[in-house]
Amino acid sequence: MTEQRRILVVEDDATIARAVRDRLAAEGFDVRVAADGHAALAEYGRAEPELVILDRLLPGLDGLEVCRRMQAARPVPVLMLTALGEETDVLVGLGVGADDYLAKPFSMRELVARIHALLRRVERAGQLATTEDAVVRVGEVEIDTAARRVFVSGTEAQLTRTEFDLLRRLAERPGQVFERERLLSDVWGFSEAAATRTVDSHVRALRRKLGPDVVRTVHGVGYALVRR
Repeated sequence: MTEQRRILVVEDDATIARAVRDRLAAEGFDVRVAADGHAALAEYGRAEPELVILDRLLPGLDGLEVCRRMQAARPVPVLMLTALGEETDVLVGLGVGADDYLAKPFSMRELVARIHALLRRVERAGQLATTEDAVVRVGEVEIDTAARRVFVSGTEAQLTRTEFDLLRRLAERPGQVFERERLLSDVWGFSEAAATRTVDSHVRALRRKLGPDVVRTVHGVGYALVRR
């Protein structure tokens, strides 16, 4: 019998937490639930989940601090839930280690698709790490694909798992324009037209960490890594 994959749901709204728990349990996951930041960190240490669904706004420690502490203790894929519409809040969440985000209200179908896509990316990254040994250089950016490390002018940039995967995909063909829908499919592993803002947010996060001119926007189409 295959061991169930363990997911920690951190959500202070009992109705949402129960609905997410029931849906994920029906999908075959072993689901643990915490209602605040301190309980989340305690359960994270006990359960050692493979993925965390984390609300941005929590009583006590907020979701950003919880994410920061989790990633410092043991890196894990984090899908952050947010009721906030401000772009800065999304970017801060990505900056502290969240791999993806989903705005409330959300559909359970999209939540499940995002979870499966995140878990697939983790597996694929592990497989690639055993086969890739190339270092890719594009201008001042150096990408160590095996170690999953990125340097800009010799200084390491701390990228999340998703940011790294997005950068590596763009670096496969520097200068080529990738449509948002294609990046969403290639990097996130699913295609939802309404979710292309996810790509936009991650590109903005890359620019903050690598420099504003590293990724070029082709308006109405997508993005390209700038050749120098």
